Parts: sequence; C-alpha cells; structure tokens
Amino acid sequence: MINYLVWKNRGTFFIERLFFYIFAKILLKRKIMSKTIAIANQKGGVGKTTTSINLGASLAVLEKKTLIIDADPQANSTSGLGFDPREIETSIYECVINGEDAKKAIIKTKIEGLFILPSHIDLVGAEIEMLNFENRERIFKSIIEKFKNDYDYILIDCSPSLGLLTLNALTAADSVIIPVQCEYFALEGLGKLLNTIKMIQNGLNPELQIEGFLLTMYDPRLKLSNLVAEEVQKHFQSLVFDTIVQRNIRLTEAPSHGEPVIVYDAKSKGSINYLNLAEEILKKNQ
Repeated sequence: MINYLVWKNRGTFFIERLFFYIFAKILLKRKIMSKTIAIANQKGGVGKTTTSINLGASLAVLEKKTLIIDADPQANSTSGLGFDPREIETSIYECVINGEDAKKAIIKTKIEGLFILPSHIDLVGAEIEMLNFENRERIFKSIIEKFKNDYDYILIDCSPSLGLLTLNALTAADSVIIPVQCEYFALEGLGKLLNTIKMIQNGLNPELQIEGFLLTMYDPRLKLSNLVAEEVQKHFQSLVFDTIVQRNIRLTEAPSHGEPVIVYDAKSKGSINYLNLAEEILKKNQ
C-alpha cells in the first residue's frame, strides 16, 4: 500500500513537471517568435503604408497578434485604420518626446488581434527635438522593449526619409521590408538605403536583417512593370519575396473607408496578395 502511494505521488509529480515543462516551452517559443519589422524606403509612394496596414491585417487574420507603429508624421496608417489623427490624445510623438506610456497609447482596431500605436502631425518636428536626447537613435528601441513580447509581430511604418525617425525604426527592428514600386525610377535611392542599413548593421543594430524586397504596384500588362520586376529579381535574387503586390483599385479605395483591403473586399487581388505575403513571412520565420 505504501509503495503504491509512493508510486502515485511520483507519478503526479512527474505529470506536474511535464506540464510545467510544456507550458514553459510554449511561453519561450512565443517570446522567440516575437519579431519587429520596419517597412522602409526613403522614396515616397512605393507602398510602405499600404503594406503596413494590409500585412498587419493579414497577420492578424492568420491569428498572429500584431501591432502597427505609425512612425510617419503623415499618420496615414492611423487614418487608414479608421482613426482621425486630430482626435488622438496620445501618439507616438508624446511617447518619444514626453516619455508617455506607449502601452496606454496603443489602440485596438476593428480587426481582432490588430493594434496600432498612432501618429500625429506633431511628429514632423520630433527629429529636431530628439537631437539633444541621449541615445537618440535608440529611443524607439527602448519604447518597444517594454511591450515587444506582448505581440507576435510589430510592424513599423517608416516615413519617406532616412532621418532620425527611420534610423530609430531600423535600430529597433529585427528586420526590414523594402517595398519597390514596379515603375520608372524604382531603383533610384535604393543604394543609399542599403548603405544606411549596412551602417546600422555595423554599429547600432548588428542583428538587423533584410526580410525581403517587396515588388508593389505591379501591372503584368505593362512592359515596364515586367522589366523592373526582372531587374530587382536579378540584383537581389533570394531576397525578393515570391509574392508580388499587383496594382489594384480596391487597395487604393480601402484607406478612404478606414479599412484594410481584407475587410473592404476580401476577394480582391490586393487582399489575396497580402495574405500570400503574410503566409510567406510566417513560413520563413517558422
């Protein structure tokens, strides 16, 4: 009888330890999987904000808790998700300049699992104000570290420049997605961006990787689109995403309704393209 009780207690202890081990592994896996991706290109109109909104929404639909940080003073990611920047009480600007609690500034969107840290036009003057800050290139990093493991993915929508805000984003990021428009002058300025990334890898953020080059605004009917796509794939090879975002009217209409395209028109090419991109990123980061 005593032997039976000893065996039973040992069995219970073993099961409890096994459960604890499995639970710890799940938490550890979640922590490791948390990833911050900057979406950057100093050239404007290449699809940074469109990618931030719709990739974020697609990741959320695929059950990945996702935060979009709107680091562009134009605040298009904020308005594109249905929020009026003029009515935002606490934005990324207050978090950077005044040290406000970023966790309290984060807003839940209408899509389950998708959140945004909004922007405001005041951010346009932040780079000048940040010049006198200590560790000014690491301000975003210190903010994000406080909540990084609360999310599976954090996407930073960068401004169309290589200023201090973009440097902060790249310093805080694990990787960077570079949207490339399939039009004339598409490759213009890419060299400067790549040099900036290399500089950051050599100093501020040695772990920074290129997640991939994303071809956007592609029209298969146009010879120029095909030539640009071929040129990018030739130069950057495996770094180019298999997914290509095609020019699609629904993608351009959706922000005016304050919705990602997957909500506005789930069957559209744009919606399918960004779902494919999300799946490609998830597969790559397994």
